This record gives sequence, C-alpha cells and structure tokens, in this order.
Amino acid sequence: MILATLAEADRYAVLHPLFPRAFEFLRNADLMTLAPGKHDVQGEQLFAIVEACDSRTRAEAKLECHRRYIDIQLVLEGMDEMGWKPVAACLDPATDYDAARDIRFFNDTPSNWIATPPGAFCLFFPEDAHAPLVGTGMIRKVVVKIAV
Repeated sequence: MILATLAEADRYAVLHPLFPRAFEFLRNADLMTLAPGKHDVQGEQLFAIVEACDSRTRAEAKLECHRRYIDIQLVLEGMDEMGWKPVAACLDPATDYDAARDIRFFNDTPSNWIATPPGAFCLFFPEDAHAPLVGTGMIRKVVVKIAV
C-alpha cells in the first residue's frame, strides 16, 4: 500500500510497466469532466472507473481485495478515509472470490485508516485489502485498474 500525491508519482512508475501510462492518464485527462463509470485507457490491461457517491461509515465499509488488478485510487473531491489490512491477516471472509468481478470481501476490521485528501492517491496491490469510500458527504474519485 502506498499513499502519495501525483507530484510524487514518478518515484513509483518503475514498480510496474503500465504505471507510467496510468500516471500519464491521471495527470493529463480532464478527470473532473469524466462521467461516472468505466473509461478505457489501454483495453483490459489499463482502465479507469470514475466514482461519485455518498460516503459510508467505517462500520458500513467492507474490506475488499483483487487478484488480477492493482488499484490506484485518486481522490478528486471529498476526503476518502480508506481502511487497510494485509490480505494475509484477513481471517473472516464475507464472500468467496468472484473471478468475473475480480473481488473478494472480508468481515475483518481494517488495521489502519488512511485519510486521503483530494489530489492524493492510495495504491493497492493484490496483497492489500482495502475499504474505500469512507467519510462524510460526497466523494469523487478515479480508480485506475492495472492488470497484474
């Protein structure tokens, strides 16, 4: 799990061959005008999902993880207090892994909460369970999905 700003993103570009393109998209696309939903960047290898919704409470948030994709979750508006816990430490699965949606949920409580303001992103790898969209009021963000 990484918490950083786009100004610091270049130091993480070497971690995956698609990260430079992902950060280029985040820097150059007019993210505030993108409609909620899925947006193609580079086919199923790299795409973005824009979310604009009311936040939820910590109690309502479920930890989730992905096997096929890495997430870069950039907050555009609002404060997203994302929960985090290593998948290896999650002992109470809420669902089986759904391969079609690339997601599994857990009932475990996050071990940390990361207050992520506008302009900052959290980068979650497959070993990172995360509980996003926690806060008060509306949160607008873009989640870039990068194929592992």
